[in-house]
Amino acid sequence: MNLIEESFQAKEEKKKKMTTKIILGAIIVVVLVIIGIVSYLMYVQSTILRLTIDGQSNEQVKQLLVFEEDGTIYVPIKEIASYLGYDSFNGEYSDRSESQSKCYVQSKDGTEVANFTLGSDTIYKLDLTQNNGDYEYVQIKNPVKAINGVLYTTTEGMQEAFNVSFSYDQEANRITIFTLPYLVQFYTPYALDYGYAEISEVFANQKAILDGMLVVANDRAMGVVNTDGTSVLEAQYDNITYLPNIGDFLVESNGKVGVLSKNGQTKVDIIYDSITLMDSNAGLYIASRDKRYGVIDTNGVIKIYIENDQIGIDISKFTQNNIKSKYLLADNLIPVKKGDYWGLFDKNGNQVVDFEYDSFGYVASNSRDAYSLLVIPDYNVIVAGRDDKYTLLNSSGEMLFGLVADDIYMTISGGEKHYWISVNDNLINAEEYLESRGIRNQNSSSSSNTTNSNNTSNSAQNNNNGTNEEQNVEENNQEQGDQEQTIEEQEMQ
Repeated sequence: MNLIEESFQAKEEKKKKMTTKIILGAIIVVVLVIIGIVSYLMYVQSTILRLTIDGQSNEQVKQLLVFEEDGTIYVPIKEIASYLGYDSFNGEYSDRSESQSKCYVQSKDGTEVANFTLGSDTIYKLDLTQNNGDYEYVQIKNPVKAINGVLYTTTEGMQEAFNVSFSYDQEANRITIFTLPYLVQFYTPYALDYGYAEISEVFANQKAILDGMLVVANDRAMGVVNTDGTSVLEAQYDNITYLPNIGDFLVESNGKVGVLSKNGQTKVDIIYDSITLMDSNAGLYIASRDKRYGVIDTNGVIKIYIENDQIGIDISKFTQNNIKSKYLLADNLIPVKKGDYWGLFDKNGNQVVDFEYDSFGYVASNSRDAYSLLVIPDYNVIVAGRDDKYTLLNSSGEMLFGLVADDIYMTISGGEKHYWISVNDNLINAEEYLESRGIRNQNSSSSSNTTNSNNTSNSAQNNNNGTNEEQNVEENNQEQGDQEQTIEEQEMQ
C-alpha cells in the first residue's frame, strides 16, 4: 500500500468517526428532546384533575365538584345521584313534597333511601330491605348548604349517603370513586380464593366492604375476613349482621345473639334473644330476653332493666307526622310499656315519667281534615293520653298542662302543617300556645331573622299603620291569654 492509499484510508476512517459522532449526538439530542416532552406532558397531566368512577374517567362529575379554600369538596346532591346509581327527588321520602330545602335519593335497586335537609348536619337513611321503617342517621362535619339554589353536601356526606368509597390523591391530582355494587362484584371472586362459598348478599353486610371487610359464608356458617383474606371473625356463627354506623357485628349462635367488634372482642355477650340498634349516636341497643325488653349500651351495660313488655311506639298510625325513630321521641325520650301503661326514660336510662299513660299519640278518626299526631317535631313535644284525655310533654318529660284536652291533632293546608288542641269545644293553636309558654320553634331562627329584617326595612313605610299593628299585637296577646286561660280553667275543673 502506497502513501496515497494510506492517506485516503485515514481520511475515510476519520470521516466515518465524525459521522458516527454526529449521529450519536443527534440521537442524544432527540432522546433529550423526547425526555423533555414527556416530562412536560407529565407535568401538564399532573396539573389536570382526573376523576374516575369504578375505573372509568368521568369529566361530567369532575365539573360538578366545588373546592373550598379550606380543602373541603362539595358535590350537588341531586346532580351527582344519577352517576352513582341513585334517583333523586325534592322533599322527604316519608313526607313527599316539592320543598326545595329538602331532598332525598333512592338507590335504583331499591335498597336504601337517604334524606338531606338544608342547614342540617344529619343524614337520615332507611334500609328498604328491612321493611321495619327504622331510620338510621349519621352526622357529618359540615351541614348541607345551598349554592345558587342547589343543595350541596361534602364528599363525606356523599360517602355516607351513596355508599361509595372516595379518595383524593393530591400529589397525583386524582380522585377515585368506587360504588358499592362495583366493589361487591370486584371482591366476589376473592371470597372463593380465601376458601369461602360467597359474600353475604345482605345489604347491610355488603357495606362492610367500604370498611375493608367481607362478611362471608361457608358450610352454613358465617364469618368475616379483611379484604386481604386475613380472618376477623371465624366462620362459626349462624348469622352475622354488620352495623355500619357502629362498626361492630351482631352475631347469632344457638339461638342467642350478641355483639362482637371488628377486632374479635366480645362487646355484648351472646345471651340475648334479640338485639336491635336503637340509636347509633347514643350507642344504645334494645335487648330482649324471655319476652321482656330493656336497653343496653354498645358495651353491654344495662341502661333500662330488661323487665318491660314493650319499647318503642307503633308509628304506622302517624304516617303524616314524619317520625324517624319509634324508639326515641323528641330527641331524648324512650317510650317504655309495662303492663297496661307507658312511661318515659331519657337516653341515660333515667326514668323521667312514671308508668301512668295508657297511650302516646292521638289517633284521629271520623275526620278527613284531622291527622293523627304523636309529636310536634319543631318544638320537641309529644302527645300523651289517659282515659281519652290528652296533654303535651316536653323533651324532659314534663307535663305542659293537665290531662284536659279532648283532641290534639294535625291539619295540612297548602302543604303546611298546623297543630291544634281542642279543650271543651275551644280550638287552640298548639304552636301559639307553646310559644306563649316560652317553647320556641327550633327551626325558626333563620325565618325569624328574615322576618325581623323585613320588618326593619319596611318600618318607614309602616309608620302610619303603627297604631293598627300595635292593636293586632294586643289582640294576638289577648287571644293567647284566652287560650291559656281556657286550658287553666279546664285544669282547675
